[in-house]
Amino acid sequence: MTDLLAVRPAEDCRWDCVALGEVMLRLDPGEGRIRTARSFQVWEGGGEYNVARGLRKTFGMRTSVVTALPRNEIGALAEDLILQGGVDTSHILWREADGVGRNTRMGLNFTERGFGVRGALGASDRANSAASQMRPDEVDWDALFGGEGVRWLHTGGIFAALSETTAETTLAAIRAARRHGVVVSHDLNYRASLWSSHPDPDAARRVNREIAELSDVLVGDEYAWESCLGLGGHVARTDPADAAPFDALVARAAADLPNVKVFAATLRDPVSASVNRWGAVLWTGGKRHAARLREIAVLDRVGGGDGFVSGMAWAFLQGLGPQTAVDFGAAHGALAMTTPGDNAMTSLAEVEALVQDRGAAAIR
Repeated sequence: MTDLLAVRPAEDCRWDCVALGEVMLRLDPGEGRIRTARSFQVWEGGGEYNVARGLRKTFGMRTSVVTALPRNEIGALAEDLILQGGVDTSHILWREADGVGRNTRMGLNFTERGFGVRGALGASDRANSAASQMRPDEVDWDALFGGEGVRWLHTGGIFAALSETTAETTLAAIRAARRHGVVVSHDLNYRASLWSSHPDPDAARRVNREIAELSDVLVGDEYAWESCLGLGGHVARTDPADAAPFDALVARAAADLPNVKVFAATLRDPVSASVNRWGAVLWTGGKRHAARLREIAVLDRVGGGDGFVSGMAWAFLQGLGPQTAVDFGAAHGALAMTTPGDNAMTSLAEVEALVQDRGAAAIR
């Protein structure tokens, strides 16, 4: 099972993983509320980028991001944060900004962490962002995937939903990646608020279906599969953390999407905003592999799913097989939710300790 995804050798490639997606500035009021905040802490984040950042900072892999930023002080701040995350910035497309934001701007994401009975809350301000204007012909995909060499491409449904051109850009990147033997993962990451304003009312299903048919690894829960792929109707879960009802749905999806080698999902049962039952599962070759369910204390839920994908991708890139992939993905996602911001502030040693149930005793 270690060659399940036929990953290219590391010595033949400059990059272990490239992420394609929008990078936003996240404005975090800490323990407070957006509506009453007088100060915010700033982080960078984005569903696709977070995977590349996790692979770099936690797992020490070589990663880059393909995105677009405005050429102004706000874009420079985003670039600086990306550099602090260790992710390469050589594939950023820079947009000349008019000083007002009419032609292009930086996407903003205001996010409350939630506490107890008060759930987490996100409010995005991203219209006309630089990344939403990306076009498929702006990147030399063959030079990136073939000339430089890439082992894994990760993208997602959030970027594909930003505009008609970002959907086209996603498909162009994936087709080029497949020509060069790059593993492609796609996180459906369905957001109804993004697709509801799309000029094509059937775009979510049409676009994500086309992307899924070209992907090697597909991430998403039953809600995303129903909304984006039309593969629902087989899941009736009374327990949100129970993976067993997924089996019939995945069997149907596997027959319908023969190119997909791995289906994966996180399992989350929010006891409260501060305590979640958390786990993950993946299916490959007709077999389900699950990580042990844990009840975890949550400081900041955003990025848990992205942390799962980066841990899973690392294990497959290392040739460690599906059970290790789901275990390390679930552990990394759990740790990502114990720190503020979208991304984990952890080490591979801490992820390994959680996988091995070595506990949370103080280290001195």
